[in-house]
Amino acid sequence: MPDWLNIIIRSASLVIVLFLLTKMLGKKQLSQLSFFEYVAGITIGSVAAEISTGLDRDFLHGLYSMLIWAIIPLLAGLLSLKSKKARNFIEGKSTVVIRDGKILEDNLAKEKYTVNELLELLRKKNAFSIADVEFAMLETNGELNVLLKKEKRPLTPADLQMDVAPERVPQNVILEGEIMDSALAASGYTRAWLEAELEKLNVALDNVYIGQIDSYGKLTVDIYDDKIQIQDAKPRQNLLTAMKKSQAELESYALETDVESAKQMYKENAEKLMKIINKTKHLLNE
Repeated sequence: MPDWLNIIIRSASLVIVLFLLTKMLGKKQLSQLSFFEYVAGITIGSVAAEISTGLDRDFLHGLYSMLIWAIIPLLAGLLSLKSKKARNFIEGKSTVVIRDGKILEDNLAKEKYTVNELLELLRKKNAFSIADVEFAMLETNGELNVLLKKEKRPLTPADLQMDVAPERVPQNVILEGEIMDSALAASGYTRAWLEAELEKLNVALDNVYIGQIDSYGKLTVDIYDDKIQIQDAKPRQNLLTAMKKSQAELESYALETDVESAKQMYKENAEKLMKIINKTKHLLNE
């Protein structure tokens, strides 16, 4: 077999093996590495590079080596789950580096961090003054978690003893000019309401790149033509939109209910509201 073909086959095989080994080690190998996983990751990569081009070496011996380096951190992880002492030894412990606005120099030196490195980590957490920090802990993965003093934290509704409505994930109801009916239904709105909202913004559906409804029922859109400025709706247009929304909801209720009397009531009121909309539409659109 020619050397170039041998290298291609070896390299392709090792890509598959590395992928399977990485999947076996888990997502942690890709994000937060322990000492074992860090060393194993480097070594496995080096072994793979060596055996993919080492034509005079035994291919299977390289695979055995890679398997050993993959199994060791896997076993270390399992041991850490079973034993707290083993976990502390393998993964280490979190270290407090600031308490009550005071740097604990001995702990910082033990982790081999300089003051400048600590200040850099603090700035990443939007803490620019050490005196503002109530508590700072260096985690085992090298990340610094910071708790600001109470008077330095942003004010929250809980501090003001305010009750707030639960926040829902915004629903993408328009994507590339197409209405997403499932997302629209999940938001509790109809096509008629959506069309009324677009009319209020004076935006055509086919010009909308993405449209979202937030937890408060507000529609925001990003349009293809960036030169067009979307104007806020006028109060009269808001009223017209609210009337159209109510009319559409009454029609929807009439279709959904199985109670004949309720169905008739919703239908009659939807028709009445439609007559009012038709009579006042030319006034509310001004």
